[in-house]
Amino acid sequence: MPRKRPIDIQGHRGARGLFPENTLEGFLAASALGVPAFELDVAMTADGVVVLSHDPALNPELTRDASGAWLARHGPTIHSLRYTELNRYDVGRLRPGSPTALLFPDQRPHDGARIPTLAAVLAALPDARFTIEVKTHPAHPDWTAPAHLLADATAAVVDRAGAASRVIVQSFDWRVPRHIRRTRPDITLAWLTRAETVGNAALWWDTPWLAAAPRLTIPAAVAAESGPVWSPDHNDLTEVQIAEAHAFGLSVLP
Repeated sequence: MPRKRPIDIQGHRGARGLFPENTLEGFLAASALGVPAFELDVAMTADGVVVLSHDPALNPELTRDASGAWLARHGPTIHSLRYTELNRYDVGRLRPGSPTALLFPDQRPHDGARIPTLAAVLAALPDARFTIEVKTHPAHPDWTAPAHLLADATAAVVDRAGAASRVIVQSFDWRVPRHIRRTRPDITLAWLTRAETVGNAALWWDTPWLAAAPRLTIPAAVAAESGPVWSPDHNDLTEVQIAEAHAFGLSVLP
């Protein structure tokens, strides 16, 4: 009989099906329901503040300006704004009728919610565990802070919070976990994959040995990086891949 493995329940972007994504208000509300761990995304402002944002630019489906008006289109990039400028935007409600609002009809709004700092979230939930996705876009390096700088800034916030033992750092841009592995080997790493990044592995994985191993499986590639966690898109995941990943000693966190 196969060995049973524990299931780790994590609130995605803080549990965005129920509460505004990547907001302090959403994390606190989900924690009150008993959610013990969370996935979140980080970016860095123009003045070096690590904040929570899944999108490189302000998303018009969830962002209102200081006057309360919905953005007509994607706004400026997070990395182009100082934190005081970013803090003027309200991200506490989904734009009515938008695709995201239709996808999450049960999301409870919290008007006035701002994009929080990573430091504020770690401080507000001292007993929660976090999987921190460092968001970069190798094809568009001007959209975000450089991978190594964002990785270092994220690790510095984690250190100031004394939270290294309760975080996992992950990225689709494999330069990020490689940098963390070199500089902070005590922090647990996860390697994100989806069809887009696997199909353009030379860009997203930045793997020198990839050309010599074109038939390498994804679990094998993560194992070659020493894991210990593989985070695949659940839509692409197969039972065979899970078995292979487990055989390599990897944990699988879809």
